[in-house]
Amino acid sequence: MSHQNINSLHLDVLKEIGNIGASHAATALSDLLSKKIEMRVPKVEMITFNEMMELAGGPEKVVVGIYLRIEGDLEGSMFFILPVEQANRFIQRLLQDDQFDFRNNASELGMSAMQEMGNILSGSYLSALSDFLRLKVYPTVPGLSIDMFGAIISIGLIEISRVSDYVIVINTSISEEGLEDTEMKGHFLLLPDPESFNVIFNALGVG
Repeated sequence: MSHQNINSLHLDVLKEIGNIGASHAATALSDLLSKKIEMRVPKVEMITFNEMMELAGGPEKVVVGIYLRIEGDLEGSMFFILPVEQANRFIQRLLQDDQFDFRNNASELGMSAMQEMGNILSGSYLSALSDFLRLKVYPTVPGLSIDMFGAIISIGLIEISRVSDYVIVINTSISEEGLEDTEMKGHFLLLPDPESFNVIFNALGVG
């Protein structure tokens, strides 16, 4: 599957899947946080690894990253990447703790809240993907790290970059309903193993 074969129709379908996942995740996060959480997927795009590095503000930008492997009918890596400042603000509000900082003052509670958020987000997206494509997809337990984007992403790139150059990006906006200043803009990065690209697009009926 080359990049040329992927058109706006594929990306529209992936965006629709993203929105279904986002709406499931918003419901689960609202329950978890006892706050009304809104999630949107403004854009889904397919970009090169180099463009992906720029997306997060360059390889040296410190981010909060949630990483997991996908197994089953589809195989690959999945990341949720969030600028550390936005993640801090979200957890500070959540815990009502202004001192919380992922870089140097991260409590156990804040870390596990972020991990749980990662579980919910990745689980929601993957179940939407597997329902829509009628494929069996299983996530591994997500890992959480706070590091430079280049260091986090390299885990998933070592395997894939030998054979493929592209990554699917699901842009994601998370906020408390009606509160603009709580918005977090993160990126879901879906890095299917090369043969899984074909599986996805064949399942979309546009192979």
